[in-house]
Amino acid sequence: MGSLEGRVAFITGVARGQGRSHAVRLAAEGAHVIGVDICADIPANGYPMATEADLDETVALVEAAGGTMAGSVADVRDFGAVKSAVDAGVETFGRLDIVCANAGIAPTAFCEVSLEEDLAMWTAAIDVNLVGSFHTAKAAIPHLIAGGRGGAMVFTSSTAGLRGFGGMRGGGLGYAASKHGIVGLMRTLSNALAPYSIRVNTVHPTAVNTTMAVNPAMTAFLEQYPEGGPHLQNPMPVELLEPGDISAAIAYLVSDAARFVTGVAFPVDAGFCNKL
Repeated sequence: MGSLEGRVAFITGVARGQGRSHAVRLAAEGAHVIGVDICADIPANGYPMATEADLDETVALVEAAGGTMAGSVADVRDFGAVKSAVDAGVETFGRLDIVCANAGIAPTAFCEVSLEEDLAMWTAAIDVNLVGSFHTAKAAIPHLIAGGRGGAMVFTSSTAGLRGFGGMRGGGLGYAASKHGIVGLMRTLSNALAPYSIRVNTVHPTAVNTTMAVNPAMTAFLEQYPEGGPHLQNPMPVELLEPGDISAAIAYLVSDAARFVTGVAFPVDAGFCNKL
C-alpha cells in the first residue's frame, strides 16, 4: 500500500514534464489523479506547449503505474475551465486531498523584440504562472475544506522565485515576478488554511530537464544573459535535474510524513540558491 492510498490529487500542467512526472509518482503512491493541461500553444511563449496526445500519454502512464486519472483540457488562465475540471474530478472520485499547482511557462526570445511582444511575454508569464496558480487554489480550496480531512497544496515556484535573476525583458521579468508572487500566495494561504489542517508549501527547482529549460529560445536567452556562466551554474555537479527529482519532493510534501510542514519554500536546487 502506498503512502497516498485512496487520496485524490489535482495537478495542472499534467501533459508532460514535471506535471506528468508528479502524476505518475503520486499514482504509484496510491493516489487517483485529476489532471489538466492547456494542450495548445501560447503565442507569446517561445516554445511549443504540450498536445492532447501528450495528455493521453500521461493518462496511460498513470494507469501503468496502477492509478486512475481523469484528464481534461483546460487553460489555467480560465477560472471557469479550471473549476469545471476540479468539480468533475471530485464528482468522479468522491474527494480531493492534494493540489499541485504546477502549470507554468518561461517566455523568452532569440533576439530583440518589439515593445508589444515584450509586453505580451510579461502578461503571458504572469497570467499562466501566478494567476493560474490562484485559479487552481481558488477552485480547489472549497473541496479541501468540505472534505474535513485536511489536505496539502504545493505550488511550483522556481529558484527565480527566491533570487533576483531573469534579465530585463518582459518574459524573464514576468517569470521572476510570478514565481516570487507564488511564494506570497503560499505564505498567505498557509496561514489562512492552517485551522483546517490544510498545508501549503512551494517547491523551488533549479533547471529541470523539460521542454521549458531545453529549447532553442531558452538556450539563446542563457547565452545572452549578462551575468551568465558560473552565476547560473549549480554548486553540485549536475547541470539539469530530472522531473522525478522534483516529484520526490512533492511526494514528501503531500504525504503524512510532512503532516506539520507548512508555509515552507522548499528548494530542490543542487545548492543554487545557497550560492547566490
